[in-house]
Amino acid sequence: MDRGLVILLHGVGSNGANMAALGRALAPSLPALEFESPDAPHGSGPHREWFSVIGITEANRPGRVVAARPGFDAVIAKLIEEHGFSNALDRVVLLGFSQGSIMALDALASGRWHVGAVVAFSGRLASPMPLAPAMDTRLLLVHGDADPIMPPGESVRAAELLTAAGVRVRISIEPGLGHQVSTTGLAEAAKFLNSALA
Repeated sequence: MDRGLVILLHGVGSNGANMAALGRALAPSLPALEFESPDAPHGSGPHREWFSVIGITEANRPGRVVAARPGFDAVIAKLIEEHGFSNALDRVVLLGFSQGSIMALDALASGRWHVGAVVAFSGRLASPMPLAPAMDTRLLLVHGDADPIMPPGESVRAAELLTAAGVRVRISIEPGLGHQVSTTGLAEAAKFLNSALA
C-alpha cells in the first residue's frame, strides 16, 4: 500500500488525544498510513465538540451540521496540506466516532471531500437533503446493536440513503455492542482500508 493519511474525528465532549488511541490500535495493520487526531474547534478545555448538542432536535440538527462545516473543513484542510495530500485526496481517510462520524458522513454526503474512504463508528447521517455525495469515496459503517446513545438504525438508514445515491457502502452491525469501538470493529476497519486504499 502507498502512503496515506487517516484523520480521526472524536465524539462530543471528547478530544483528539482520546481518539488517538484508535490510531495507535490501527497502525500495526496499516503501516503505510499516517494518523492525525485533531481537536474539534468548539468547546472548552478537554471537552471539545464539532457542534453543540444543547437543545438539539431532529429538526434543527441538519442546520447545526451545516453551520459546523466551515470549522470542520478548516481543520481537515490544514492537516491534509501539512501531510502533503492536497492533490491526493484519494489517499485520505476520515474515520469518526459518534459526532465525529456525523461530520465525516456529512463531508461525504455533501460531496465536499472526495477522500478515498470514510469509516463511521456509531454514527448517523444528519446532512440536509438532497444528498450530492462524493461517488468515488468508499464507506464503512460500524455500529453496535445495543448502542443506547446512537440507535443502530441510524447507520442502517445512512447505508440505505447513501447506497441509493450511488455510494459504495459496507455496513457491519455488532451484536451486543454499546456506544463504543470494539477490537472487532477496528479489525473490520483495517481490512476495509487495506482494500479501499490498495
